[in-house]
Amino acid sequence: MAKKFSFGEGSCLNKPPLFCGMNYDLWCIRMKFFSESIDRKIWNVITNNYLMPISENVSFEREHLDCIAMNIM
Repeated sequence: MAKKFSFGEGSCLNKPPLFCGMNYDLWCIRMKFFSESIDRKIWNVITNNYLMPISENVSFEREHLDCIAMNIM
């Protein structure tokens, strides 16, 4: 019988998946999909501390992505 994994809180579209201490690889994939569903650049901010080129217009976007990434985590 296949083993079911309970992710508890966060198994809906509005909350990030909750890491329960097991199956990090599966949780990481779900976290990636969740963050990319908000904005595709967010996963780069979370995993690589992605730095976009600095300019007046782009600086605001960078700050905005940082805030979203911190809220997800």
